[in-house]
Amino acid sequence: MTNKKTHRDSLNVEETLISSEAFIEKYKKPIMYAFIAIIVLVAGYFLYRNFVTKPREEKANELIFKGQQYFATDDYEKALNGDGQGFPGFVKLADDYASTKAGNLAQLYAGLSYAKTGKYQEAVNRLEGFKDCGDAMISPAAWGALGNCYAELDQLDKATATLLEAARKADNNTLSPLYLLQAGEIFESQGNKEKALECYNEIKSKYVNSMQYADIDKYIERASK
Repeated sequence: MTNKKTHRDSLNVEETLISSEAFIEKYKKPIMYAFIAIIVLVAGYFLYRNFVTKPREEKANELIFKGQQYFATDDYEKALNGDGQGFPGFVKLADDYASTKAGNLAQLYAGLSYAKTGKYQEAVNRLEGFKDCGDAMISPAAWGALGNCYAELDQLDKATATLLEAARKADNNTLSPLYLLQAGEIFESQGNKEKALECYNEIKSKYVNSMQYADIDKYIERASK
């Protein structure tokens, strides 16, 4: 009985091997082409990353540094549009290097520079194009700046929603209470004291180590009347 079972198993294995060999022989060329295609794709990815993406990222990083210096000294015109001496400006940098991390950061700087010069719609256009970079401070700050620009354009519902999202994203004693306070004041200006109180009470209960905590009772008292 055991010998018969072993014989059957052997036949099954042989049949499987024969079927496999027949399959490979029949589809030899498609299999080979698929294998070559995978190699080409993998090789292409590494070549593109090392000879295109990486050099572009390095070049964008090199360029953005000068712009950050202009931004730090409040020279927003040069920060935005360049200095004619090698730095193209955050606007061009953001557009030309959009696929890079530095290009994305230039988008943020362009938005902040526009906001600093009172060009809030241009600021919104840039800040809306900024992609969340995953940084615990930069991304929430970008949302907060966008919320304030909406407020300047009298788009108050957008402003409060964005500021609350910025506070949620940050979840720290530095940024969250600031954006909650700003959202609360906008809610008050709209006559929505209930929502304002929610913002103020969140600061009082959650961010006791923040600067805003020291005066939050004044805001709570005002919104409670």
